Amino acid sequence: MAAVYSELDERLIRFITSQPMFFVATAPCLDRSGSGGHVNVSPKGYRDTFAVLDPLTVAYLDLTGSGAETIAHLRQNGRITIMFCSFGRTPKIVRIQGSGEVILPEDRRWPGFAAHFPGLASEEAGLGSLPDQSSEADRHQEAETVETVETVETVETVETVDLGTALDHGSHRAIIVVTADRIADSCGYAVPVMDLVAERDVLARWAERKSADELIAYRAKHNSASIDGLPALS
Repeated sequence: MAAVYSELDERLIRFITSQPMFFVATAPCLDRSGSGGHVNVSPKGYRDTFAVLDPLTVAYLDLTGSGAETIAHLRQNGRITIMFCSFGRTPKIVRIQGSGEVILPEDRRWPGFAAHFPGLASEEAGLGSLPDQSSEADRHQEAETVETVETVETVETVETVDLGTALDHGSHRAIIVVTADRIADSCGYAVPVMDLVAERDVLARWAERKSADELIAYRAKHNSASIDGLPALS
């Protein structure tokens, strides 16, 4: 049965940090009633990009992608829901609902939040990136995939791929910090049981091949506003 919790306890933390992906939902407010615009739901993958900061605060590393709906919506109204869903034999769903804040690299608070993510810690230490061993045809196809769509595989038992330090190579554009005002679980009985083949490394390798200036130019072109015209990374 569904239950509401006053905070994230050890059992809930073990569950959400063991999931290989999660979903983020936000919505804009374009009229006086607080409605209007397009609701957005984004799948998020990669281990070590989500952290529990305290029993009521979580954060995730926001990586460069083809859109910036979450950032735009949070800048406007701050409302957010994060959902974790088990695809293993034991069904369970956990939702964290609350208010979110966008922390950008130039924010004076960035170093404190970045310390919760191993990749950013590695970047600060000056670690290099792994060489790209894919073929030219593969690289071209992967680049087109990332430019146009976010793709994440869903599952429970994780067989990771070696992402090296690709996630450290400037692919991050923000840290999203969420303060919970409601934490609840539910059954998840209708969610299918699936097995994870591997984490998809396309986004990491795409970012790794870009220079810092190229990533900045990409974000300026694709991430400056939401699909409803709200400012994002402008």
